[in-house]
Amino acid sequence: MKKLLLILLLPVFLVACADKNHYEQAVLEEMEKEQEIKEYKIDPAHMAKCVIDTTYLKMPGFFVFDPDRLQAYRNYAKMLTLAKSKDPKKTFEELGKEFGSPQELAKARTNYTESIMNCYTAIMHEQDGDDEQSKI
Repeated sequence: MKKLLLILLLPVFLVACADKNHYEQAVLEEMEKEQEIKEYKIDPAHMAKCVIDTTYLKMPGFFVFDPDRLQAYRNYAKMLTLAKSKDPKKTFEELGKEFGSPQELAKARTNYTESIMNCYTAIMHEQDGDDEQSKI
């Protein structure tokens, strides 16, 4: 019985991990392009982890494998890769539908942008603390 349950749940876990990893990769690619990250000498992977952790807090769903959370991973990744789309206008319209409404898409974009700003602040404070520690 346990083996059967494991076999039935394994594809769900694999899809969930793939969706989450796709979102995380999209965030990392965005952070690697950010000019401010380069200027402030912030590690893109550290910034991406912060942004991912912060955006998770306001995503739909209660846990990693929640179907709403899985859909949010897909939607956020698609939102971040919009510029790579062959037809960005069509993709943008699809995103509005997938998020439920253009307002929900705007909320998701705001969540992502606020996460970036919060992470800049947090990481800059970390660096300031490190600089003060090295002076002692």
